Amino acid sequence: MKPNFLNDQRTKLIENLRERGITDEDVLQVMASLPREKFVHPAFIQRAYEDSALPLINQQTISQPYTVAYMTSLLHIQPNDKILEIGTGSGYQAAVLAKLGAKVYSIEREFDLHRQATKTLQELGLNVQTRYGDGTIGWSEHAPYQGIIVTAGAPDIPKTLLMQLAIGGKMVIPSGDRKTQTLYLITRQSENDFDSTELEEFKFVPLIGREGWQEAK
Repeated sequence: MKPNFLNDQRTKLIENLRERGITDEDVLQVMASLPREKFVHPAFIQRAYEDSALPLINQQTISQPYTVAYMTSLLHIQPNDKILEIGTGSGYQAAVLAKLGAKVYSIEREFDLHRQATKTLQELGLNVQTRYGDGTIGWSEHAPYQGIIVTAGAPDIPKTLLMQLAIGGKMVIPSGDRKTQTLYLITRQSENDFDSTELEEFKFVPLIGREGWQEAK
């Protein structure tokens, strides 16, 4: 592999994201500065900057860069916002959030992924609080959150996560069946009032847990 190959590919990826309609320059700059090759499976390093999801271990994936940029942009993150991520995966999405200045709390149900992502984030000097467990019930100790981002497809919107949103906070979550999901942007207007907007269709791995799918298939 040529020394500048990955840098060149990263630049092309950012150009592609702009062409696809990503306009949040803060998100684009962060993604232009992050070495995505540190987060992909070693077998796919040459493909690290393809705009596609790539396999991880245990039938999990690292999300497509467009998906990461799109979902992150919807949260309109401000410095020191508390953001809860459900599904740490490789740690790449959490890294983007942390580089934007958020205080990030991330939960992963696959222990090997949790351990590897935590190691990668620490090696890059990124302050992300990680936890191994059931993400569908959130992380109540640090609630409320200005943003919640769910990177797996839910059968329904987990009520526990809704209640961990701050007033005015936003949650981005895909919900549908196991094959395809619609992305929802949910804003908490008051204690018991939530505004929901349907966005694009995506395909995610299933959200497994007490308030998600009961088991993987």
